Amino acid sequence: MLKTMKKTMMVASASFFTGLMMTSSAHAGGNNISSIASNIVTSIQDLPSLISALSYLFGLLLAVLGVMKIKDHVENPTQTPLSHGAIRLAAGGGLFALPIITESMLNLVGDGTAVSQASLNQVTF
Repeated sequence: MLKTMKKTMMVASASFFTGLMMTSSAHAGGNNISSIASNIVTSIQDLPSLISALSYLFGLLLAVLGVMKIKDHVENPTQTPLSHGAIRLAAGGGLFALPIITESMLNLVGDGTAVSQASLNQVTF
């Protein structure tokens, strides 16, 4: 067991240092705070549409599960309380309405296009 732990530690440390050297050599020249902030802003531009799609999907799923729980309650009221189905329906409705509410909030407040990230030219220590 001790032999396998030593081998595992050697492989892990070798892969860590190899990855560290590759990362430092690939990004040695051009990263500063401004480019990192710009990359983050570019990377998360499609995140609201992904959240909206997942919200619609899980909202519909919870609504269907709520209807099925209410059907179970109608068939056997002593085993399945009505609240289980009602809670699922309410959560599904909330998730289904989330993108619509988010869109109306963005129209009310603004979508943030008037604001840009601060640029930092150089930092020296």
